[in-house]
Amino acid sequence: MGKFVISKRTNGDFQFNLKAANGQVILTSQGYSTKPSCENGISSVKTNAQEDSKFERNTAKDGRCYFNLKAGNGQIVGTSQMYESDNGMENGIESVKNNAPNASVEDETNM
Repeated sequence: MGKFVISKRTNGDFQFNLKAANGQVILTSQGYSTKPSCENGISSVKTNAQEDSKFERNTAKDGRCYFNLKAGNGQIVGTSQMYESDNGMENGIESVKNNAPNASVEDETNM
């Protein structure tokens, strides 16, 4: 089962990573100024990850693929890593769909 890991950036912002069961990061959030807003972002991922229409598929300038997951209001709540192919990106989307809804939350900011 996947897990969300909350951490702090060097600038003091909070962020989360969604990790698959194998520990690979499959989605990274923006920076949030407060932990509650970061936790709301996690809730948004859990809610929106089941709707394929919430995934925005993109191609970077170097030809690699990536995706953004958008909330109901259209705001980006998470961005994937870069993939070498469309197939890899689609596998990443499936991994988010499978892992996000029941993922646990680990808070590394309290350690």
